[in-house]
Amino acid sequence: MDLIAIERMDDWEMRLRRQDAFWDGEIIDRPCVHLVFDRQDPVSVWPKKEHASHEARWMDVGYQAEKALAEVDNRVYMGDALPVRWPDLGPDFFPALYGGDVVFERDTSYIKPFLQAWPEEIAELQLSRTHPYWIKMEELYDAFLEVGRGRFYTGWPDLHPGADCLVGLRGPQNMAMDLFDHPDAVKAALEVVTRDFFATYDHYYEKLTAAGQPVTGWPNVVSSRKWHIPANDFSYMIGPAQFDEFFLDGLRREAAFFDASLHHLDGPGCLNHLDSILSIEGLHAVQWVWGAGNGDVVDWLHVFRKIQGAGKGIQLLHVHPRHLGLLMENLRPEGVWLELVGVRSEEEGAALLRRVAQWR
Repeated sequence: MDLIAIERMDDWEMRLRRQDAFWDGEIIDRPCVHLVFDRQDPVSVWPKKEHASHEARWMDVGYQAEKALAEVDNRVYMGDALPVRWPDLGPDFFPALYGGDVVFERDTSYIKPFLQAWPEEIAELQLSRTHPYWIKMEELYDAFLEVGRGRFYTGWPDLHPGADCLVGLRGPQNMAMDLFDHPDAVKAALEVVTRDFFATYDHYYEKLTAAGQPVTGWPNVVSSRKWHIPANDFSYMIGPAQFDEFFLDGLRREAAFFDASLHHLDGPGCLNHLDSILSIEGLHAVQWVWGAGNGDVVDWLHVFRKIQGAGKGIQLLHVHPRHLGLLMENLRPEGVWLELVGVRSEEEGAALLRRVAQWR
């Protein structure tokens, strides 16, 4: 794969190599470290523009591209961090392509569930590449690729297939009851959205790699490999038996489809399914997000040790330097992707990188 270099970043290829090694549970010279903080001397002006509504701002292609460039220009990228932005219409972009409308707020967006006659409408469930959101996303990609060339890498959009897509179509309460009332319809719909997800992902993969982009998205992992982040936030609401019956096979298929995969596990309720997730042969790593009010990264060492014990890598997020020593004492460095936060200077960042290099 011929990749575009990032300007003023002489070691961009080594940064990619360390991130590729993460998938293999290996380290080249140290674990992969993502270290990003705001510049004290901003070099780009944040675009200022009045919009008639939140939706108008989300849909303003030129504004979003300028904002993306200002965001990366005004940050320092140390360790293995690479500047990344991705066109974003929110986490419900994918289910909306089946005919839904998204409500856009200041910092988030969400879909209005629209599938009512569940069993009867399965045959009519069809993803549309003429939907206004699909067309808008194409415009966003053209703009991001143009303005970001040599300045940042453009990632795929926030795509949620499987259970989380069906929740967008039906709503979480209806979906929970559907597992009891319409199990065959749920399984049939999962087949449809899984098929469409693979085709949708490939559309963006081909668009981006043809433009010299590595593979990246919202988790900020940047790699030469074709990878994705399987997830099932809906699993918080169900037990292991239903998870295994309805959703485990789909997650296995996702893992098998990609060269590498990082499972997003969100919230303590989802830990009920960790054993099943770790049984997925093609899964490379787990991103454990414990959630606000549930302690710090060091309070979940037992979860990280279990993941490593199953031979999977771990993405350690929101790690403050005060917790680094305890992590280094209790976890293996191989297969670790580490995000350090709370750093404000290049001197502090360099000292932390030297410390991580001693992790054995």
